[in-house]
Order: sequence, then structure tokens, then C-alpha cells
Amino acid sequence: MAGLDGRRALVTGGRQGIGRAIALLMAQAGADVAVADIVTNDGKLGGVVREISELGHRGFAVRADVSRAADVAAMTRQVADAFGGIDILVNGAGVWKMGLPLLDCQEEDWDRIVDTNLKGTYLCCKEAGQVMVAGGGGSIVNLSSHVGLNPAAGIGPYGISKAGIIMLTRELALELAPKGVRVNALAPGVVKTDFNRFIWEKPEDEARAAAGVPLGRLAEPEDIARAAVFLASDEAAYITGAVLPVDGGWRV
Repeated sequence: MAGLDGRRALVTGGRQGIGRAIALLMAQAGADVAVADIVTNDGKLGGVVREISELGHRGFAVRADVSRAADVAAMTRQVADAFGGIDILVNGAGVWKMGLPLLDCQEEDWDRIVDTNLKGTYLCCKEAGQVMVAGGGGSIVNLSSHVGLNPAAGIGPYGISKAGIIMLTRELALELAPKGVRVNALAPGVVKTDFNRFIWEKPEDEARAAAGVPLGRLAEPEDIARAAVFLASDEAAYITGAVLPVDGGWRV
């Protein structure tokens, strides 16, 4: 596994699912990891921090609504102060609403999804990117989606927000490359998390969803985490502006 010894990482949406898997694998790879989430009162975020500590690295939990600039600025400042800087940012926070055709989408649904997924990713890149530039460099990994590359019926603004993340990634990669900051994105397929449990909870539903994946199965959170650790590491030192599908060949 790619090494992250001595790196200081911030993972948003780190309470569960893909974010949790990324945070823990980065700690296994040698990083100190701060995890942020909008929910802090169910014990899950603190549990991730404990697991990071058990792996022998510093863990830090912070509450933030990434759609709010003030929250993101405060989060970034707390993490930078606690760790003495930020070397890695993973933008894992996101929301969606299934069964939402665009013509039926209400303004509040559009605002919640786009503000969290796209605006939130931008705000986090902006704040953490400034810290990285001041510190001499870093790596940003944004979470897009296979539906950011290819449309799918009934997902409304979710796919649009994820497509926006791809262009945001490319724009930032161009702007920040001379400053030593790499910016890449992952485009996962269907991942077995609570986020989309209804797709895979029943064996027959999972088999039906997996039938369209050339590798024959849905992704586990750890599949996405391994790709995130790679992009954050020096193993990917010559990669920026890339969008890496992690979908078992679905797009093919």
C-alpha cells in the first residue's frame, strides 16, 4: 500500500461509509487524520477517531456543514492548528435524493444537493488549498461519481453536482499545479454503504445491480479508499487533473 507517513489529512464525510474507510486506510498508511461531519451526536465520528488512535496516529473530530463557508473556514483552521498544517484533503461529504426527476425537483432539494456536494467541495478546496499552498504543497482528492460522467434517470441534481466536481477538479488542478498542490477526483460506481442501502440490502437486489458490472460485484468502501490513498500519495506524484473511475468496469 502507498505510504503516507507523516502526512496530515482531513476527510469530510468521515463519519461512515466511504469517508470512514478512507480515513482509516490513510491512518493505516501512516497519516494523522481529522474527520469532519455534520452529524456528531451518534458516536460514530468519535468512534472513527478512536480507531485512528488505535492505529497509532493522531485523530481529530470536527463538526462542519460544508455548505456553509463559515463552518468550512472554522473546520480548516481547527485542523491546521491541531496538526500544524494540512497535506491531504478528501472531499467525501455528500447528499442525494433518489427518485427525483429534474422537472419534479423542488428548489430546496436542488439547493441542498448542489450546495453540499459542489459548493461544499469548492469551499473545502479553497480553504484547505490555501493552507497547502502556504505549506509548500499537498494533494486534494474529490469524490465525484460514475453519474458525474454518465447521466442516469431519476437522480436529479445529484449527477449534475458530481459532474460539476469533475470540472472543479480540473480547473483547480491547472491553477494549483505551479504551487505544488495536486487535485484529482474519484468516480465510484455503486458502493455498498448506508447511502444507498436500498440498492443492495436484499441479495436479489444486489445481484441485479451487480449484473451490470464487468467485475461481477458492487464496490466495498475499501475499494474506493485504496484508490484515494494512492492518489494522495507520492505514488501518484505525476498525476493531477485526473478523474479515476472506480466502478468495476461499469463505464466500459
